[in-house]
Amino acid sequence: MILLLFHFLQSQFGIKLPSAFIYSSTRMVLAAITSLLLTIFLGPWFIRLLYQLKIGQPIRKEECPVLGELHKNKEDTPTMGGILMLASILVSALIWIDLCHTSSWILIFTLVSFGFIGACDDWAKLKYRSADGIKSRYKLGLQLFFSLIICLVLIYGPTQMKPNLITTYFFPFVKSPMFVLAGSLSIISLLFSIIVVTGASNAVNLTDGLDGLAAGCIIPVAIVLAVFAFLSNHVEISHYLNIEYINKSSEVGVFMCALASACLGFLWYNGYPAQVFMGDTGSLSLGALIGVASILLRREFLLALIGGVFVIEAVSVILQVASFKLRGKKRIFLCAPLHHHFEYKGWSETKVVLRFWIIGLLLAAIGLFSVKFQ
Repeated sequence: MILLLFHFLQSQFGIKLPSAFIYSSTRMVLAAITSLLLTIFLGPWFIRLLYQLKIGQPIRKEECPVLGELHKNKEDTPTMGGILMLASILVSALIWIDLCHTSSWILIFTLVSFGFIGACDDWAKLKYRSADGIKSRYKLGLQLFFSLIICLVLIYGPTQMKPNLITTYFFPFVKSPMFVLAGSLSIISLLFSIIVVTGASNAVNLTDGLDGLAAGCIIPVAIVLAVFAFLSNHVEISHYLNIEYINKSSEVGVFMCALASACLGFLWYNGYPAQVFMGDTGSLSLGALIGVASILLRREFLLALIGGVFVIEAVSVILQVASFKLRGKKRIFLCAPLHHHFEYKGWSETKVVLRFWIIGLLLAAIGLFSVKFQ
């Protein structure tokens, strides 16, 4: 919006705003500051509102009675705090991103659509006082539907990328593209992109089980994606670092900076002991956003590396369910997702969260350093 205002004032009245506002680096910093301040300063009012509306978190006790006992103090802690995060990201993005670019609206649509799915799920949990929410097949169906729309626009819609770049895949630490799925193979690229968006959304959702865990793990992922977005937007820098030049990728960087700061501001209230939970409203949308950002930046496999905590959490659930069904109800882990396994073993909640954060930071650092080794 600020860029549209800049061009309007200059064309109509000859008023020149400081040119610094045009630079993507400036807008990335300002988007981060805007999102952070909105989240922190609106947090107390929003939490009071949730308490007044009695939007409390139901605790799952049937499947893991031990964890139900450990988390009984979390009963009725306000949930749907993701609304605050998404609102802060959206306001910041609308102010600082280039609204004339396709990727900006793809990210906005992702935020709103997956936030809607999460809000419906959270509302169903509150309405029926259950930890299950809407039926899994309906939730997954909505995720696949919106992912399909997003990925159809990404692959077949208007884009400022070079031809076939959206169907070209890159691996961390590898200079040249690994493979291209253009032409008749683009349907495979479409299916893969849908898996990336839906998988990232659900992986973050599964990780959101302890105070500050999901929000803290998203921050380094979003920062690394923002750095790659900034580097990919400059012809000289991208050429020097042997990464693909992507026109206007900086807009993804602005969005990721807003996302990272919203998570940082949310940790002010979500850190142990949490005053509010993000709920599915936040986790489903934030996961989908980093998935879509990785596609726009052609860094899907980098996301699997820097978001390794989310991958491990999702895989632990898949293995647990498969073992339970195929091995006569035998379990691999004491409880899934993986963070609950360690809680079950006697680790304190803060110890689990801090160690997962450390792993997330380490993986993000490896992903960031990969740019210098290709």
